[in-house]
Amino acid sequence: MPYWQLFYHFVWGTKKREPSLTADVEAAVHELLRGKAVGLGATVFALNGMPDHVHLVAAVPPSIAVSEFIGQVKGVASAKFNQARLRDLPLYWQEEYGVFSFHQKVLSNFVAYVAQQKQHHAEGHLLPVLERTDHHPVQMVREPAPSYMTGHDEWWHEMEQMELIDPATGTDS
Repeated sequence: MPYWQLFYHFVWGTKKREPSLTADVEAAVHELLRGKAVGLGATVFALNGMPDHVHLVAAVPPSIAVSEFIGQVKGVASAKFNQARLRDLPLYWQEEYGVFSFHQKVLSNFVAYVAQQKQHHAEGHLLPVLERTDHHPVQMVREPAPSYMTGHDEWWHEMEQMELIDPATGTDS
């Protein structure tokens, strides 16, 4: 397998944004989601959400397309949940989802945002771009273009300082 560092923040909602992920089933659903993601070769860094949506921060290997990854994670988790009949009402997801790629330098920011989902929602401190699950046009998040030139000392030094994360373990290598 090639070396890779591909970090993503996924967000998706329950069908019709119904509050299906109640406290009594949330842990079971999250375990099904995590299990499928890991089974597909991903490293899961954070998984949390609200009764009507889920956030997942993961490193996904290049051997699977991002759309296939999230489709399988959502599909298998809801199918297994519904087959187990953990409650009378079935669990269904909306078709849409949001996915954002980011650099390893900000991994801890995304993990913290997901880990504190319930607090962010309770306090109304949300990052709207990370809560989107639909295809409506949105202004892209952009950083200013760096003025790096090959051989430039500052650029070279920054590259040398990058920490390497082992995608299989999620730890520094």
